[in-house]
Amino acid sequence: MSGTGEARQQRALRLIGVGFALLAAYLLVQSTWVLVAGFHPHHSPLGIVWTAITAIVMFALAASKARTGAALDSPVLKTEGRVTLIDGLLAASVLLGLLLNTAVGWWWADPAAAGYVLVCYAIREVREIFSSELRPTA
Repeated sequence: MSGTGEARQQRALRLIGVGFALLAAYLLVQSTWVLVAGFHPHHSPLGIVWTAITAIVMFALAASKARTGAALDSPVLKTEGRVTLIDGLLAASVLLGLLLNTAVGWWWADPAAAGYVLVCYAIREVREIFSSELRPTA
């Protein structure tokens, strides 16, 4: 992970940026579709537990990638840590949506949180990745 060339790191960052952009587009379309269609998901205790475990694992993995990326001074691994953080946030927002649907019948909470909040974060990351690419390196 360390000692890779500048061009290779920039290519990897561009790929991560494209991945973020595709994720944002997918979440925007899917969340809008679910809200417009009025789809009311069902809940399951097993799904809630699985989603909670997923969120915990993703946050731990994101922290590990960020620490390792900082130790190796790897911008690619640091950015990948932010991608994994998005995975954790997505799992946490799905969990919140499942819990709100189960507790108070707010069927719209999951697409609103998972979709629109994460779309904003993903767009911010895409801008950060591609604007850092335009900055000269020392």
